[in-house]
Amino acid sequence: MNIILLSGGSGKRLWPLSNDIRSKQFIRMLSDGQGGFESMLGRVYRQISAVDPGARITIATGRKQVSLIKNQLGDRVNVCVEPCRRDTFPAVCLAASYLRDVQGVGEDEPVVVCPVDPYVEEPYFRALHEMAQMAGAGGANLYLMGIEPTYPSEKYGYIIPASSERVSGVDTFREKPDVSTAREYIAQGALWNGGVFAFRLGYLLEKAHERMEFRDYQDLFCRYGEMEKISFDYAVAEREPEIRVLRFGGQWKDLGTWNTFSEAMADSALGRATLNETCENTHVVNELNIPILCMGCRDMVVAASSDGILISDKEQSSYIKPYVERIEQQVMYAEKSWGSFTVLDVQEDSLTIKIVLLPGHALHYHSHEHRDEVWTVMGGSGRAVIDGVERSVSPGDVISMPAGCRHTVSADSELKIIEVQIGKNISVEDKCKHEL
Repeated sequence: MNIILLSGGSGKRLWPLSNDIRSKQFIRMLSDGQGGFESMLGRVYRQISAVDPGARITIATGRKQVSLIKNQLGDRVNVCVEPCRRDTFPAVCLAASYLRDVQGVGEDEPVVVCPVDPYVEEPYFRALHEMAQMAGAGGANLYLMGIEPTYPSEKYGYIIPASSERVSGVDTFREKPDVSTAREYIAQGALWNGGVFAFRLGYLLEKAHERMEFRDYQDLFCRYGEMEKISFDYAVAEREPEIRVLRFGGQWKDLGTWNTFSEAMADSALGRATLNETCENTHVVNELNIPILCMGCRDMVVAASSDGILISDKEQSSYIKPYVERIEQQVMYAEKSWGSFTVLDVQEDSLTIKIVLLPGHALHYHSHEHRDEVWTVMGGSGRAVIDGVERSVSPGDVISMPAGCRHTVSADSELKIIEVQIGKNISVEDKCKHEL
């Protein structure tokens, strides 16, 4: 099975654990079944691999998320990177071209596209496999998955099937409605549009060429910004006469808010948190190294990270986005392909960061024009290169690097470093990479 996972999002609704870099699909709060925690991304990858160990998985994403994906999955998946954001149809076109021209997938092979972050179980992925088989057989040009609704939701678009059969033609599509209209749709047998599509690769490439001519993947990548911003639904699904919908009645949840996300949490409290016996239906997630105590809390969520603290009624947490958009603050925590960093302190002329470098990984060999840096090694072992001179590093070592000094560090074991940046106008743009 060829499967494209669409990974987007800017991390507003699960603030403060999510931010402009760490969207909801990367937060490790779900039980992995072995006493640990995994993200939605890790969970979906594990589930796909269990159903189809030979699946070719490609993640279509933006530049900001590549490092996070590599951190959590390594090189086990292919990553198709959008040069800029152009909505779902261009993203799928670029990924389809990537499959053909980079991965060597034939145009007659079926491809399934789905979001990276549904909370589902094994039957969902068996349904994806079934959709791929139907698309490969050529009974229709396009197959959709329609989720049997469990309540009249305002958050989803609706598919009106032509019949009540498990696999049916599509009568029409409906936009996200209000609650009363959603009830009317459900009474007509409507299904939630889960954003899942299956088609032959060649079919989608034909649709891409109808909107923009390009030679191959590299040509499309270079001209990607010229593509019209349009969703897959508008560009393809709502215009295709040879279309079928597969009815799916298994577990399917969109964990897009704290209210829904807390329902899937492994425990009521993650991190240093205590809830006394008077608390009811309250969940706490604490990424800070300080204790949180909750007493008499009912139907609440408390979340604390380096980016902020949220204390909210669960129902009200669904309306967090406009308030978070007013908060102006740099990203305080991020996972990278090499490890992670946490901003500990921000002053007018200094910035203090904790760096965790994973074994076998290294920072780029680089320099800064406008700031000095000081590294203090807190744990682990590795090797630093300062202006071409290599030295081993271990706990207690302090390394000073004036502006213009070329430097890097690599980890033999997990390496923990406190980095202090000193200078005027400290900026992420002040970085020049060099060959080592």
